[in-house]
Amino acid sequence: MDALLELLQKDDRTSPAELAAQLGLSEKEVVEKIRHWEANGTILAYQAVINRDSVDSDNVTAAIEVRITPEREGGFDRTASRIARFEEVENVYLMSGGYDLLVMVEGKSLRDVASFVAHKLSTIEAVQSCSTRFRLKTYKENGVFYQQEEVQERLSVAP
Repeated sequence: MDALLELLQKDDRTSPAELAAQLGLSEKEVVEKIRHWEANGTILAYQAVINRDSVDSDNVTAAIEVRITPEREGGFDRTASRIARFEEVENVYLMSGGYDLLVMVEGKSLRDVASFVAHKLSTIEAVQSCSTRFRLKTYKENGVFYQQEEVQERLSVAP
């Protein structure tokens, strides 16, 4: 990946002047590259990583493993796109292994997520099965640690 993209992914609030200095480019080159990537869809959005525990959110997040029947000449794409359009869905990934799609869902309660699975997701004709797992605690998200690790110092051993 381009070094500028890596820096933007770590902190998109870094000014073009700072990015230019770090990369040995001119500020104009940095701004042009960013505008080009925004225009061609390489950069899709800028987002903050929010510690949900600090905003007192009672929302629940679930990872749902979904097995689907691929469509002729459409494969998994149409079904994945249909699932992605539900407002509860945060992310959809095509996966290798025992299931086809990993669907990340957010709801106000366990009941909301269960209702989504029962009434929306599982009623799609191509969906064969779903297995839902709930997020209990977040340690790291999008490369950001939620809590700084405490350095464990070794106790001194007396002879």
